[in-house]
Order: sequence, then structure tokens, then C-alpha cells
Amino acid sequence: MSLHDDAVRVLKDWSAPDTGQERLRETYLAHLQEHPDGMWKACAEGHLTGSALVVDPERGRVLLTLHKKLGMWLQMGGHCEPEDTSLAAAALREGVEESGIRGLALLRPEPVNLDRHLTPCAWHLDVQYAAVAPPGAVEEISEESLDLKWYSYDEVADVADGSVRTLLARTRALL
Repeated sequence: MSLHDDAVRVLKDWSAPDTGQERLRETYLAHLQEHPDGMWKACAEGHLTGSALVVDPERGRVLLTLHKKLGMWLQMGGHCEPEDTSLAAAALREGVEESGIRGLALLRPEPVNLDRHLTPCAWHLDVQYAAVAPPGAVEEISEESLDLKWYSYDEVADVADGSVRTLLARTRALL
């Protein structure tokens, strides 16, 4: 199965938690139908991306990256790559690459949230997952980050935008 086909399957099977998420789900599916290259950065009209919010439920905290290009505290994530076998695998790969933490595991195989946002390269149609850090996880800053920092769940509202706060709230509801 191609990455494009996997994304269509994931989005068709996903139960959106509210009407706003359902509208985004339909927008993503329409985008993929109109753009066979809609998984790739080269698609100038926008492309799907995969991200993973790294959580440590035992300690009630989340790892955020200070994104080098955007200058914002965000979850780990980015563009799909040809070697990605699924959208979930792309999100997990991004989580590992940007956090430096080996042994991350997705909280569940389905997305937690969708978020569409404009970036310097194009519209990102982000499919957001949650990843659980293993006990004793040690983070390592990647070249895409200015910094990495663990925040308690309650501190996230002070440093991150609404999309991260929503992703965290939906993740916590699943924990």
C-alpha cells in the first residue's frame, strides 16, 4: 500500500471528535483526491505532514521543541519521506528524529487530532498522533530545533499555541 493510500484509509476510518475535526478530515480527503502528490513537500498547494506529541504520563509532562524556522514551541513533526510506510510511521519517525528519544511508542495507531496551518513552504495538513516516552527517556536536540524542554501539562498553556493545547487536551483524554 502506498503512503497516499494509507493516508486515505487512515482518514476514512478515523472518527473525528467534533464537527470542526470532521470538516478538516473531509478537507484532507478532498486534497488527497485532487493531488496524487499531496503527501509530499513538492505539492505546492499543500501537503500532509505527520506529527507526534511526546508525553510522559507517569510524570505528567510533555516534550516540546522550539522550532528553528517557526520560533514556536511545538510537538515533533514534519514532512513525509519516501521510506515512510504509513502516516503513523512518519509521525513516529519525526518524533524520534526531533526528540532524540529511542523507544517512543504511539499511544494508539489512530490520529488524535488534525490541524491545518500555513508554513513558509505551503499549507501543512497535519495529522497528529501522541507518542509515549519510555521510562528514563533522555532527549537530544536535533538540527531542526533550537531547544527541547519538558513541560508539565499545566505549563503548556503558557508557552504553546492553541493547536498544541488542543492536541494535549485530546491526548490527555485518551490516557
